[in-house]
Amino acid sequence: MIHINKVVKVLILSDFFLLSAWGLISPILAIFVIENIQGGNAEVVGIAIGIYWILKSIVQFPIGKFLDRNHGERDDYYFLIFGTFLAGLVPLGFLVVSLPWHIYVLQAVHAFAMAMAIPSWGGIFVRHIDKGKEAMTWGLDSSSIGIGAGIAGIIGGFVAEVFGFTPLFITVSALSIVAALLFVLIKNDVLPGGQVIYIPKGL
Repeated sequence: MIHINKVVKVLILSDFFLLSAWGLISPILAIFVIENIQGGNAEVVGIAIGIYWILKSIVQFPIGKFLDRNHGERDDYYFLIFGTFLAGLVPLGFLVVSLPWHIYVLQAVHAFAMAMAIPSWGGIFVRHIDKGKEAMTWGLDSSSIGIGAGIAGIIGGFVAEVFGFTPLFITVSALSIVAALLFVLIKNDVLPGGQVIYIPKGL
């Protein structure tokens, strides 16, 4: 049986919910844009994807530096909650979009949300990871989100084909918000004042 501490468990579980949720969208985003967006085509899809990855990559670096300068985990914790919750609102925007620039704005919001969530998640994770179980714990997180995203991709394509895009986007939003709410469970475990603890091996 794998024993890992509470904070890391919650972080991995939240990661699973969030990235599995977005895995529901990944296989059908291009189809959605082409079928539902005025003037939607492969170029629009490419621009939308590019906006997300470029903005997220640019913004998350200064956010990470800011979080490192402010010692303690409270700032990481609130950035994590806000970023994850904001990401959960983005799929609801897909319910009302009709033009390419709408998609671009949503992708930009998603990029800023994940730029807040990813560095703060990583900062808390590395401080609380069980000493002596670092590689195993990172592997567990990667495996859980990989399996979740893979299953979600299969389910997402099926749901979109049978029931349409609306229930899919609502489900993604709901699962992402659940991912944000899970962090309430570790509020009292996030340490103030820059303290860092390591859980002894075997506990």
